[in-house]
Amino acid sequence: MKSWNSTNIKFKRVSIKTMETINFQRALEISKKYNKRHLLIGNGFSIACKRNIFSYGSLFEVAKKNMSTEVIRIFEALQTQDFEEVIRALQSASAIFSVYDKTSTNLKDKLIHDAENLKANLIQAVAGRHPSLPSDIDDARYAACRAFLSNFVGHGVGGKIYTMNYDLLLYWALMHEENGEADQISLEHDDGFRTDRTNDDATYVEWQGERAAHGQNIHYLHGALHLFDAGYQLQKYTWINTGKTLVTQANEALGKNLFPVFVAEGNSRSKLAKIQHSAYLHHCYKSYASVCQANARNGTALFVYGHSFADNDAHILNLIGYGKISHLFVSLYGDPSDRSNVEIRSRVDGIAALRHHSIPALKIDYFDAASAEVWG
Repeated sequence: MKSWNSTNIKFKRVSIKTMETINFQRALEISKKYNKRHLLIGNGFSIACKRNIFSYGSLFEVAKKNMSTEVIRIFEALQTQDFEEVIRALQSASAIFSVYDKTSTNLKDKLIHDAENLKANLIQAVAGRHPSLPSDIDDARYAACRAFLSNFVGHGVGGKIYTMNYDLLLYWALMHEENGEADQISLEHDDGFRTDRTNDDATYVEWQGERAAHGQNIHYLHGALHLFDAGYQLQKYTWINTGKTLVTQANEALGKNLFPVFVAEGNSRSKLAKIQHSAYLHHCYKSYASVCQANARNGTALFVYGHSFADNDAHILNLIGYGKISHLFVSLYGDPSDRSNVEIRSRVDGIAALRHHSIPALKIDYFDAASAEVWG
């Protein structure tokens, strides 16, 4: 089977005429002929709302600035950027150390100290690149975002939304109406989370993959900062249930040794490995794969907003080429002839080339990201 990696692609000069974009409304008109219309969201969705905080690198790169040399070397030794993996490794090492050396407590204490510091580093990184409260974004921006989302999960539309972001902006926008600030935009959204069946008074809701996932149409492909692994269940912490800020909730959860479920790895293979070891993430991934493979009578359209098509997300993007999506609509930000946009076009061409000869070729259109007015 062919595989695609953007590092193997030689970027070609693409004429300005070839790189012309259509506006978002025109893209919607074209997509009406297809059976379903779905949305895949990248980091540009969040940058469009809060450029000053969401344009940073990964959480790992932000947190790394406050890590000790030893902890950084542990990340390197384990070949990961997964905070949970390193924290648990430090905790396990501190417990095992006393088996080998019962006389010295210095190293054991250092390992425990580094594990706690790393938890603090994670929270600081989250706090430094995320609004604290839903009210930090005004109603007009939420209304614009909900209008955009309604094209995919509006009343009777029947599409699905997949996001590669782990921030809370999508969640906040979806819940804005339920916060008592109705904007007359009807969204039909379901992320598969329900009240804990054994605890009606819980301050969280639990993912019920066995009975609620069938109707799920909101999928966090790389997890999210408000989803916590409690071992026997996946919990979603909500502002409505707690009245507490994201940072406060995350601090309390980490204090209980509950870790946010999100994919922090730096390459596609490592990201896929993390996904396949989580029931929730794997469910979301399989749902997305089934959308890419759907052989609908009138075809399927997929909109990709705010993604550079970088190869560190090849595990998600390649499925478009391997699948049966009829029409791909890709957002471009700024001048279509800019090098970054030419590179996106080259990467998309590489994905389209993965399509098997027995399946109709992938149709591709590029739309102006600004014309979608995602946040007004």
